[in-house]
Amino acid sequence: MKTRQKIRKGIILFTFFLFPAIFYYLSPVIIIQASLKGIINGSFVIFILLFFSALLLGRGYCGWLCPGAGCQEAIFLARDKKVTKGDWLKWLIWTPWISSIIVSAISAGGYNKIDFCYMTTHGFSIGDIQSLISYFFVLLLLIVLPAFIVGKRSFCHHLCWMAPFMIIGRKIRNYFNWPSLQLTSTPDACKHCYTCSKQCPMSLPVEEMVKRQHMEHAECILCGTCVDACKQGVINFNWGRAGNKRHA
Repeated sequence: MKTRQKIRKGIILFTFFLFPAIFYYLSPVIIIQASLKGIINGSFVIFILLFFSALLLGRGYCGWLCPGAGCQEAIFLARDKKVTKGDWLKWLIWTPWISSIIVSAISAGGYNKIDFCYMTTHGFSIGDIQSLISYFFVLLLLIVLPAFIVGKRSFCHHLCWMAPFMIIGRKIRNYFNWPSLQLTSTPDACKHCYTCSKQCPMSLPVEEMVKRQHMEHAECILCGTCVDACKQGVINFNWGRAGNKRHA
């Protein structure tokens, strides 16, 4: 395993261990409760930051920082089935959810206060039995079980309420075509060994993306696994514009 991937996996495992402490800052429920009171809470701020980060870094958060990523990739050792369908499911969750946030804020007369640590205990998410139960409920039912039953990073594909913020941000970047982090490829050097596709934690058809000279994909988390897995150096990170099919 390349050093970069060791660092990446170490980071997401570390954030997973921190998950009980930061759980509320990523909560899809607390933001609604806060909005009903006209409060901008921690998860509101984090979701906005994720959107803006995607304008330059795509879904890099998903590959390098997300606590759920650390849990799911650890499960690869026991269950590494590819997940290739159903990416649209998360939009069925996200659309009514974001609508409920808007309606809640309107019913409260708009936002009038910022409380980043709203409903936390001295800044920590788990301060009582109820919050502990909520944490294990989310972890088991939304992250762990889908990973075992459906396959690799199923939560990211089907259930994540944060991914759409970054997907929309990336779409905006692609439309205006400003420089940002991306993958590029050199198809002529490809040996068609499919190592990149086999290693991709998001089950993407990377070899086909290389062949088509189009490395852009809404589910790409820019983790660099394909970059480090390719012995021919066909795929690389690049900071630039999506000027042609190769620089998608």
